[in-house]
Amino acid sequence: MNLDFKIFLILLLVSFLLSFVISIASIFLTSKTPDKEKVSIYECGFNPINTPGKPFSIRFFLIGVLFLVFDLEITYLFPWAMSTNIINLKGQSVVIIFIVVLVIGLIYEWSKGGLEWE
Repeated sequence: MNLDFKIFLILLLVSFLLSFVISIASIFLTSKTPDKEKVSIYECGFNPINTPGKPFSIRFFLIGVLFLVFDLEITYLFPWAMSTNIINLKGQSVVIIFIVVLVIGLIYEWSKGGLEWE
């Protein structure tokens, strides 16, 4: 078996073991006394039990989409960072243009107040 493959398997085993230990620890070490505030619905940014015709802020969804865009950017940057020494100048310039376009989009969103939470 190749040495790189063995290292990968060891890393995978350690990460699964660590995930298992943290999951078990969270079950046994957390307090089990829920109160009204803990069990209330909070993920959506508004109370979903209101009347269906009542308008709500769309900013929550805009910030969610913006988070997804920049989360995907990070997933594209990791492989580039690991192989930056073997990519030629044309490939490097494409990645830099990609980053510049995303930064311009972030600056535009920030200047328009899209990241402000009211």
